[in-house]
Amino acid sequence: MEREKRNDMSFSRKRSFTFGAYGGPESAEDNILDILDSPTTESKPFLSASSNQRDTELFEIIEKLQGSRIDEQRCEFPLPLKSQLLTIGGDLLLILPSKLGGYWIDPPLDRLVDVSPTSSYHGLDPESYDIMERDAEAKIYHEFFRSRYHHSFTAVDPSLGPLVLSCVLGGRGEQAAGDTKKLCFMSHRMKECSLHGVFSVSLFPNIPSAVELAKMLCDRVTVSKFEVVSYLKAPELITAFDEHRVSPNFKFGILCQKDRQFTEEDILSNNEESEEFKEFLSILGETIQLQGFTGFRGGLDVCHGQTGSEAVFTSFQGREIMFHVATKLPFTEGDPQQLQRKRHIGNDIVALVYQEGQTPFLSDVIKSHFLHCFLVVRRIQKEEQTGEPAYQVSVTAREDVPPFGPVLPDPPIFTDRLLLREFLLTKLINAEISCYKAQQFSRLELRTRSSLLESLQAELSTRSQCMMGDPSLSALPSSEGARGVSEGSGGFIENFKRAIRVRSHSFETLGVPRKSGSSASQKPKTEKDGER
Repeated sequence: MEREKRNDMSFSRKRSFTFGAYGGPESAEDNILDILDSPTTESKPFLSASSNQRDTELFEIIEKLQGSRIDEQRCEFPLPLKSQLLTIGGDLLLILPSKLGGYWIDPPLDRLVDVSPTSSYHGLDPESYDIMERDAEAKIYHEFFRSRYHHSFTAVDPSLGPLVLSCVLGGRGEQAAGDTKKLCFMSHRMKECSLHGVFSVSLFPNIPSAVELAKMLCDRVTVSKFEVVSYLKAPELITAFDEHRVSPNFKFGILCQKDRQFTEEDILSNNEESEEFKEFLSILGETIQLQGFTGFRGGLDVCHGQTGSEAVFTSFQGREIMFHVATKLPFTEGDPQQLQRKRHIGNDIVALVYQEGQTPFLSDVIKSHFLHCFLVVRRIQKEEQTGEPAYQVSVTAREDVPPFGPVLPDPPIFTDRLLLREFLLTKLINAEISCYKAQQFSRLELRTRSSLLESLQAELSTRSQCMMGDPSLSALPSSEGARGVSEGSGGFIENFKRAIRVRSHSFETLGVPRKSGSSASQKPKTEKDGER
């Protein structure tokens, strides 16, 4: 009674939703839309994340995520929906769109006319469940340059900022064709992107300079001189930069939405795991003990038990996946928002929602700056012939997230557990990769790349001077530990944090000014003991 009273009081702040614009067949779904369109009393305007938030600086957003967001994160259904929606007969949709828009749903509402395990089925075979490439060109330097004798150069362009150029002579059939047929392969790193190219040395009477090579790939280069990189560990640093976007590890949130649960608070407050939910988790992966776990931990505590004692983990096609299961994360009495749980799930980019019952999931009910996509799964009636449970799947994502595979079968029903696992894991990975192309993440990635490149160029330049015998730089400490591969293996958010740490570490220890335009021109201010 006390919980119901609290929920009813919370609905005094109402939010009106209308869905008539989406159309659809004349069925129970139309009745839902009519109810959602019904007027509410004492309605108050809803303050949401609109264009003002989109214009917020991304670094401020990162800081904001660490603070209290209780009022900002609240997103509730209006009273008429809660009181009338549950009285409608028949199967309800898995996902309902928000009145404010901003999300797409797959399959669309007009396709869900007849969804049942016995409907005619057509879809893709598991062999076509291909995982998208995060960055297909990231390993070019590691695979082609590092095993050959090559040179790297650095410069700070007045308009383009820091530049790192690598080139190598070589090519297939070069020995048979003679030296004049040799090819020159180049990799040119700028803030916006990396450019790769190849040309025949015979086009030039002499081997071109680094400036000429750079201008062949980008005619916007205006710098008149490059510095030679002579630091012995330069290939390791360059490889770490090129592959900072590539990670074999992923972390996803898992929410359990029980019947009659409409709000974020209700969903995050679930503690009990039904046998049905446990069975579904077993499809995704294995329940492991966090204490002493040595695999990819996805930000969970494996030493002191501060993030619970168990989690769900799996390996899939050479990738490690950690699931942040809400019911396994710590529950805080007296905190309706359950921020101890949301600090993990709210910082994931993709989450999976498992529905127990017929209550639909609203696209924007979970308020988060990072969550851009939800996969929603509902267990429906058992398949008559095999007696196995069937699962219905639907997907929703923010409107600036490009579509991604594998394609949902028609109807979106799975009766084979192995096929469901293959589909969901592939879909989750591709969803995160596709979300990186959304406006918010693409801007954040650009800042991350710019910061890492600025740090890389400054360190390569400074340590090369040290190798050449500059006495003022001979005792500089190494900052390689700050950009270890393990730190960047946790995904996009960890790469951003790593960029900030690396940049801060490099600037402070090397004494390099923070402005990119002069990072290579000024001398370090301090000297420190022995290189580690």
